[in-house]
Amino acid sequence: MLPQGRHRHTNPHGPQLCLDRIEELDPALSAFITVTADRARDDARAAEARILRSGPKTPLDGIPIAHKDMLDTAGIATTAHSKTLQHNVPTRDATVVARLALAGTVMLGKLATLEFALAGPSFDLPWPPAKNPWSARHFTAGSSSGTAAAIAAGMILGGTGSDTGGSIRAPAAACGTSGIKPTYGRCSRTGVIPLAPSLDQVGPMAWTAQDCALLLQEMAGYDPTDRASANVPVPDFSARIGKGIRGLRVGLVRHFHETDLPVSQPVLRALDETVAILRGEGADIRDVVLSPLPDYSSANKVIMNCEAAALHGQTLKTRLRDYGERLRYRLMLGAMLTGDDYIEAQLRRRELGREMGKAMRSVDVLLTATAPGEAPLLDGIGLWDGLDKPSLAVPWNLTGYPAIAVCMGFGDGGLPISIQLGGRAFDEATLFQVAHLLETATPWRDRRPV
Repeated sequence: MLPQGRHRHTNPHGPQLCLDRIEELDPALSAFITVTADRARDDARAAEARILRSGPKTPLDGIPIAHKDMLDTAGIATTAHSKTLQHNVPTRDATVVARLALAGTVMLGKLATLEFALAGPSFDLPWPPAKNPWSARHFTAGSSSGTAAAIAAGMILGGTGSDTGGSIRAPAAACGTSGIKPTYGRCSRTGVIPLAPSLDQVGPMAWTAQDCALLLQEMAGYDPTDRASANVPVPDFSARIGKGIRGLRVGLVRHFHETDLPVSQPVLRALDETVAILRGEGADIRDVVLSPLPDYSSANKVIMNCEAAALHGQTLKTRLRDYGERLRYRLMLGAMLTGDDYIEAQLRRRELGREMGKAMRSVDVLLTATAPGEAPLLDGIGLWDGLDKPSLAVPWNLTGYPAIAVCMGFGDGGLPISIQLGGRAFDEATLFQVAHLLETATPWRDRRPV
């Protein structure tokens, strides 16, 4: 958990301990693209002086974090984990990077991703893919892979991710961390390299839901430079953490994880345990039936791949071989989709959005799995991974509603498993409330990778 209280904020050694841990562990995990050690020490000294003078200006003052390498950082390379941007050095910070810096965070560097947040793991790029801290032979999922790995390994206390088709929640599930995709429009994407602008959203990742709430508190807010930014109030995301959930209506979307994409027995047991905990705390559990998961996944994949191909079209024509093989083929596939395909997917998206909105009028939270099981082996990921089966994460990308991943145990192979909570538009606070309850009712936050 992020340090609380002034007496813990004044420890000047926290960032250096993280840097030492990066030096020790990152050669095996490859979570970082760039380590900004000098910047971190400068940030830490400034935070220490500030805190000793007048106390922390926010709960994040002096806290070591890092950013997914899709977010612009002034004077520091932002590569999208791609050879095509290997020497790209922005002159300005992304809005959320600037907001977290203003909150007093200490920046330790830039984190690995799948190439342009779309395709991986790739071994033909200037940097290797991130490895899972629970077992370096296993995948982190994507695309916020470095953030999840660095948090799980204790190299950072929190970080940023982006989520277009599950890219915050899938790595959180694989690495046993917490991560939330906020409501579409909650956080500015200005200065974030786009994947599919009608789906992209930025969000926080950390070891606990409570820490994600503290990060989102500083990241969220209207930004007129982002056309999709929502001009809505930013509540206190931590206000309901630790409060009871009696009377909360929880919709269990059984068919997502039982029929549409059957999950492993450990995940089913974790979902049963989740229901038992919530019911024991007074929640009203009811079944909710939505359209089949493949309907959501198919529309999301068509939109995401069409928009990605459009964004990269010119570069593909001139620098085709500078892309990794996985992304190269994925973009070429997207380029073969037609305008009719795209329009049809957007129309279906509108229908499914209405369906989700109707469901959320009768419940406060939806419950399903985040991923079907433990993280797979790195060498077992197919070239077209993600296109051959539906995704449990994408209903919330397609409709724009918020969703959070919560570690709820470990599978038979000893790797983390995760459940997923979806919420109402701009009601991330309820998700944090329920996720925190689950984390404190179970022992899983006390278990770390060796």
